[in-house]
Amino acid sequence: AMDGAPPPPSPAGVSAYVAVSQLLGLTLLATTGAWLGRYRGGVGWHSPLQFNAHPLCMVLAMVFLQGDALLVYRVFRHEAKRSTKALHALLHGLALLIALVGIIAVFESHRAKGIPDMYSLHSWCGMATFVLYLLQWLLGCGFFLFPGASFSLRGWYKPQHIFFGITLFILSITSCLLGITEMLLFKISDSYSHFVPEGILANTLGVLLVAFGLVVGYVLTREEWKRPPLAEELALSMDFKTLTEGESPGGGS
Repeated sequence: AMDGAPPPPSPAGVSAYVAVSQLLGLTLLATTGAWLGRYRGGVGWHSPLQFNAHPLCMVLAMVFLQGDALLVYRVFRHEAKRSTKALHALLHGLALLIALVGIIAVFESHRAKGIPDMYSLHSWCGMATFVLYLLQWLLGCGFFLFPGASFSLRGWYKPQHIFFGITLFILSITSCLLGITEMLLFKISDSYSHFVPEGILANTLGVLLVAFGLVVGYVLTREEWKRPPLAEELALSMDFKTLTEGESPGGGS
């Protein structure tokens, strides 16, 4: 608070759910690594193992890091809004870079092995999700991180940004589930139906992905767990509204 009083405590339960989400996230990363290391030979670059960088990068970037970026506003409830906003954008930007490495890995691997690109449902959904995620990040930076957008324009875009943020997170998990199924059918189609260990481990990874998404989604949709605006942020917001709307046509209240 501005008078030096300690900030109010976080709502009951939010810390526990965030902790569970992180435990699930780290477990799904470990499970991905175990699957690729134990059954797919590990990860390499410019080698027959280059493809394996794709699932590892996409799970890390488009699920774990994206989920954590969405949780930033629930975790850092009492820090300055601009710092929280910058961390939100930074995590999304890092996820984009790692996902791009994963996309490069699969295209180079396909080219080296003579495998056609972009014919499967997984590839269509995955590429569409990545392109939309990049667009969402660029628009978010343009509207909220850098000056220029008016108060009314930000107010109009914010609900769209929130909706598409959650939608892209769901699409990312869906694309990963499609990719796991596709990889299992390509690699162990003859034995998959016999409950072989690789199939069970990969299915477990899919369950972990869904669980992580559900926990993150629950935290995001609990209305009472949303980050409350600080008193100084409300004052700055009104100043910004007065400045931008006063200079825009028809900007009166």
